[in-house]
Amino acid sequence: MTDFISQLPDTARDWLKGRRLDEVECIVGDLAGVARGKAMPASKFAKQSHFYLPNSIFLQTITGDWASLEDQPFTEPDMVLTPDFSTATAAPWTADVSLQVIHDINDQQGQPVPVAPRNVLKRIVALYAEMGLTPVVAPEMEFYLVAPNVDPGHEIQPPMGRTGRRAAARQAYSMAAIDDFGAVIDDIYDFAEAQGFEIDGILQEGGAGQIEINLRHGDPVLLADEIFYFKRMIREAAFRHESYATFMAKPIQDEPGSAMHIHHSVVDAKTGRNIFSNPDGSENESFAHFIGGLQRHLPAAVALFAPYVNSYRRYVPDYAAPINLSWGRDNRTTGLRVPISGPEARRIENRLPGMDCNPYLGLAASLACGLLGLREKIDPSPEFTAEAYTQEADIPTTLGEALDLFEEDKALHELVTEKFTETYLAVKRLEYKGFMQVISPWEREHLLLNV
Repeated sequence: MTDFISQLPDTARDWLKGRRLDEVECIVGDLAGVARGKAMPASKFAKQSHFYLPNSIFLQTITGDWASLEDQPFTEPDMVLTPDFSTATAAPWTADVSLQVIHDINDQQGQPVPVAPRNVLKRIVALYAEMGLTPVVAPEMEFYLVAPNVDPGHEIQPPMGRTGRRAAARQAYSMAAIDDFGAVIDDIYDFAEAQGFEIDGILQEGGAGQIEINLRHGDPVLLADEIFYFKRMIREAAFRHESYATFMAKPIQDEPGSAMHIHHSVVDAKTGRNIFSNPDGSENESFAHFIGGLQRHLPAAVALFAPYVNSYRRYVPDYAAPINLSWGRDNRTTGLRVPISGPEARRIENRLPGMDCNPYLGLAASLACGLLGLREKIDPSPEFTAEAYTQEADIPTTLGEALDLFEEDKALHELVTEKFTETYLAVKRLEYKGFMQVISPWEREHLLLNV
């Protein structure tokens, strides 16, 4: 066991000091971003170099059904999973002493499995590296704390705060609102510290019980790993205090949705210089082309940013979510916002992704669109300086429409691979088909006796 302990990050080793490690959770993120894998005694983990999972885990829908592909072997062949020790981190909410370790996923010939979301993101980062570039991202995480909901037939309610009253909406940036859920926030901070994660800030958003956590900028794969871990950790912190944490894009009617805004910049791999800025500090063609790539290819990528039928309930005017691909400086009504910054920190914020997306796929898709802009030298539209909510929507408004657009964008397929595209479309079309067979309360209320 000593050998693998020496390979752990400093934060994991520090957390283990004075503790006896009981269990290791060997995990990967599936297509939805759900943690899959095996838990095993630490003594067994120390003696093995890898383990196996069937490749069919990437064909499972969010409802537990299984999509089928023409070339999918009925034998469900195993993939080879090897630990990426740089990802090892504590699971501080468990009763025993446990570590989590994200694993790399290869086929039996040693090649990366193309449908694994983490591999998709690694591929996009590698394509930047081939051009001598390093992408840098800074994600924002929005989520709701809600009252426990054990009956899907009941509407979701805001949680009870320390005052004994339910959380109120329209309290954006209120410190009192954050304090109302101080016990959950304290656990989030404590868990994050134990896991070695750096939180840039926590604030109250506009919805009732809606919170935003900002992460510092950095490597896309590292930050996607952290969001993957954060989702589980935040849920565990909420469970401790008789509430749920939900990352649904739109959990409560008439409240704002939850986004995963992504800030992007790109630096020269050799010099570390931000390629969006000229030596005199002005914006350059690369900056414009990155925006142009986002504008041209984001409609197809929305299927990855908004992966469920509920995701499209977020894209409504005046609820802090974009409805088009306009870009503007310091304009939060546009889908693409250029925040105030100096030349070295010049960046573009993509406000389309929802918090329900798989973080690996959300980051991969956004970076892929920008990369296509750099490659194809795509010019953006003129800057939009008015209120973008007053414009017509130019993004898909249903999952079915989004999947059709994704299927048509061959340039995007080339970057994320055809195999991933085929698998993703099969899973999401099966989910959509299942949803379309459900009759909602709205239909029974308004159509049963009136049409």
